[in-house]
Amino acid sequence: MITPHIISRAMLIAFVAFLIAAPWLIPAILNGFWVSVIAEIMIWSLFAASVNLLFGYVGLLSFGQALYFGFGMYGVAIGIADLHLSFWPAFGLGIVAAMAMALLTGIFAVRLTWHYFAIITVVFSLIFYFLALTNKWLTGGDDGINFTLPPTFNIGGFRKSFTDATFQYFFILATVALCFWLMQRLIASPLGKALVAIRDNDVRASLIGLNVYLLRLIAFVMAGFLAGVAGALFAFFGRYASASYMFYHVSGEAVVWAIVGGTGTLLGPLVGTTLFIVVREIVSTHWEHHSLIVGAVAILAVIFAPKGVVGLWNDWIARLVERGQAPSDAVELRTDP
Repeated sequence: MITPHIISRAMLIAFVAFLIAAPWLIPAILNGFWVSVIAEIMIWSLFAASVNLLFGYVGLLSFGQALYFGFGMYGVAIGIADLHLSFWPAFGLGIVAAMAMALLTGIFAVRLTWHYFAIITVVFSLIFYFLALTNKWLTGGDDGINFTLPPTFNIGGFRKSFTDATFQYFFILATVALCFWLMQRLIASPLGKALVAIRDNDVRASLIGLNVYLLRLIAFVMAGFLAGVAGALFAFFGRYASASYMFYHVSGEAVVWAIVGGTGTLLGPLVGTTLFIVVREIVSTHWEHHSLIVGAVAILAVIFAPKGVVGLWNDWIARLVERGQAPSDAVELRTDP
């Protein structure tokens, strides 16, 4: 019997197969430029997943995730350009810097909820954005920091780096897939169930013995980890770090991507990010005011798909399966003695 779970699993397998074949399939059908667009989509979808973890599973709407994205970028850039670190220590520095900043700001932020939480995350983002702008000796300000990529692997005669476009694509794919898998395991774990309980009713969650403050702080640091990994990958991808990526409008884009894709769903951020970046790339080649089209798509998605694109898809599949099973159920009822 075909179930929504089977259909979703088949779609997921087909999607994974497409991502694996993309470096060879896309140039044969379209311009090879789209391979790098797909790699960028994967990075930004991981960033949107950090928003989804907080909003979709904890009920905290953060407009400050760009802060941790920026720390991930600068950890890599400063590590390579100033500290002369190799690939993996610089990667680790970016992630640790993002998580440390998430811990520092989360200690204060998760004491608040609703719009107060959203406001304080914006405030923290603005504070460190302006600090990054004014301390050009360290961050480069608007000009940013450019750096030369060290090799990712350099063992004996085996040498691979992001200068190889195919290796870069698969490294990003593997890293993002690992992060989404870790998030899936988190959601299915007792910790994930506790976070959802807090989202649904934090008062009742505290009454049954859950430490609401500590669990929110843990989720906040985990979201910082996802944003930090995304920022570090984007730094390697662009060989560049800039304070402009720490501004709160970058967080706002991630919020829109997550909501339109479907908060509270694992792949909602990926779907929302793909939709908006593809629309942006297609429309921007023909019209400079492509943001108007992107905005219109966001409005339509919110109106006609309040659960997001993934939620709309899940509802449609469930209705389709129920409709397909109805005749067989009727036959069974008529033949039942």
